[in-house]
Amino acid sequence: MASDYCLLMRRDLTGELPSGAWPEAFSLERYRPELAEAVHGLMHLGYQDGGGQVPALDSWRQHFENDAEYDPQLCLVARDAEGVVGVVQAWTSAYIKDLVVHPRARGQGLGRALLLQAFEIFRQRREAFVDLRVLEDNQRARGLYTSVGMQVIRREQVPQPAHFT
Repeated sequence: MASDYCLLMRRDLTGELPSGAWPEAFSLERYRPELAEAVHGLMHLGYQDGGGQVPALDSWRQHFENDAEYDPQLCLVARDAEGVVGVVQAWTSAYIKDLVVHPRARGQGLGRALLLQAFEIFRQRREAFVDLRVLEDNQRARGLYTSVGMQVIRREQVPQPAHFT
């Protein structure tokens, strides 16, 4: 079954990056602990579409903020007048762990803008490429990733979810 597999995708950062303006309706900021509840809520909403789950807030926050690869400069948060509507969470190993856009903000270029911002940060850190994994049957996300120049590296079985205590 396709949902049992994910694709490792990679974007080469040594060449030209796609252009893209930041959508006017949204502001961008870095993650900070005061945003944990709103970011967690958005992650939970995003995972409702399938492909995993987010642990309870306290467990998620503890794991997220204390991970060896955590850097708040690599967690970008987009807001509109109503609150947090987008987040891209990346690790220091040039890996995009999560990209979530609230349903009310989809189709406005926010996911693309968040990805391009992450790419630029990694480029400034002199990374040659950035990776992510996407469920094989998530056509919407795959279309976005392909549109910003990501290419499939390999097909993998979906890892078993980690259990947080």
